[in-house]
Amino acid sequence: MPPTGVLRAAGSRRTAGALAATLIVTVSALAGCTAGGSGDAPGKDAGGSPTRGTAVRLPPRHAGFDYQIGGAYPPPKGVRIVSRDRSDSPAPGLYNICYVNAFQAQPDERSAWPADLLLRDAHGKAVIDEDWNEQLLDIGTPAGRTRVAARVNRWIDGCARKGFDAVEPDNYDSYTRSHHLLTASDATAFMTLLSRHAHARHLAVAQKNTAELAGAHERAGLDFAVAEECGQYDECGVYAKAFDDRVLDIEYTDSGLRSALAHWGKRLSIVRRDRDVTTPGSAHYVRKVR
Repeated sequence: MPPTGVLRAAGSRRTAGALAATLIVTVSALAGCTAGGSGDAPGKDAGGSPTRGTAVRLPPRHAGFDYQIGGAYPPPKGVRIVSRDRSDSPAPGLYNICYVNAFQAQPDERSAWPADLLLRDAHGKAVIDEDWNEQLLDIGTPAGRTRVAARVNRWIDGCARKGFDAVEPDNYDSYTRSHHLLTASDATAFMTLLSRHAHARHLAVAQKNTAELAGAHERAGLDFAVAEECGQYDECGVYAKAFDDRVLDIEYTDSGLRSALAHWGKRLSIVRRDRDVTTPGSAHYVRKVR
């Protein structure tokens, strides 16, 4: 992610499938459900750090939420949870989520990645997310996943040093755009590496979209959900069930907001933003909660 902030908006459809008090929990043994560990011994992250018994803070349910990955600004009244790009700082006194583009390389960062960690097809052609001109990262082998995770985990370390409470690794669903070169199992295995590392840094981990993998959230070490347009696409129930209503939903249309509020307004955290998640003062800025 460039130092000037996120270059890509969050508003496109990404999934393939249809403060009272901030809760403090203890992370269970992730390694017991995933490759690389057993149910009887503590797991370790990509850097060898233990994961069992690490305390993380989860976001409160049904709390005021703002999505600021396009640029930080003073949170509106009533906001208790905010998500910001990793280049920004947390909002004082709130529950803060750190946005990280974990599965794809942004255009101006592509050259910073080793060439063999960028996904290519059998003909050597780069595999690109056409919506954002982002090349997919090659997480198709254990060795590749470990190397990619080592780089992304440095960003996660930065989130922890800044004082964020959680991390939001975006593009979990990039395997659906890989032309079958990557699988759901590859994505889950890679996410597990990130989650272990984040938990060891006392950061909770959000599942970003990807409703079809919500059933694997425990295996992947995911603690809550950040969902785009789950009201618009009737997926909020999938996330609500998996994460016990600990769901943050961003809608990009008035109709999506109405649907989300009508069905889930008393249970989930819901906000309407503009598709480019701009800041106040922009002609395109939109933020609604009702």
